[in-house]
Amino acid sequence: MSVTYDFTGKVALITGSSSGIGAATAQLFAKSGANVVVTGRNADRVAKVAKQCTDVSPKQLTALEVVGDLNKQEDCDRLIQTTVQTFGKIDILVNNVGLGNRADVTKEDYFQKFQNVMQTNLNSVVYLTHKSVEHLAKTNGNIINISSVASKVSGGNGASPYHISKAALDMFTKCMAAELGPKHHIRVNSVK
Repeated sequence: MSVTYDFTGKVALITGSSSGIGAATAQLFAKSGANVVVTGRNADRVAKVAKQCTDVSPKQLTALEVVGDLNKQEDCDRLIQTTVQTFGKIDILVNNVGLGNRADVTKEDYFQKFQNVMQTNLNSVVYLTHKSVEHLAKTNGNIINISSVASKVSGGNGASPYHISKAALDMFTKCMAAELGPKHHIRVNSVK
């Protein structure tokens, strides 16, 4: 069965979209007619995915390229501002960016690695959600957080930071769905 989506006129901002799941998500939104924002830290990869999005867009819409590190609040701010300046709105925020560093709790660098994973997988999502609410409320928008089955199982072999970050992301998603849905008409979901 073939499923067709129509996101014509919608603006989809997908974090971590210069590779993997994020790139595939950006391409699907583009193929479905959306204006797409491709972001990541590597300019060449961002440009490559943006071109792929433009190529599959039914109207050859040019994907917006924003290079930045979402662990930096100023880059998150610039991402939101550039999107709104370019397209006038945000309809969909896909929080896909993620990091899965291994960290052994008995090692000296455990807490630093833990903090890095939490900064990327949780804190950047919280910050971008916070900064996007005013824009998403205007469009009755959507937030999609990319989680993992790791949120439901314990993480052995040095994977605890990743598992903890995804469990926290799931709870953040539930809290935001309860808070933003009734007040601001923003739907918030996670995908595993």
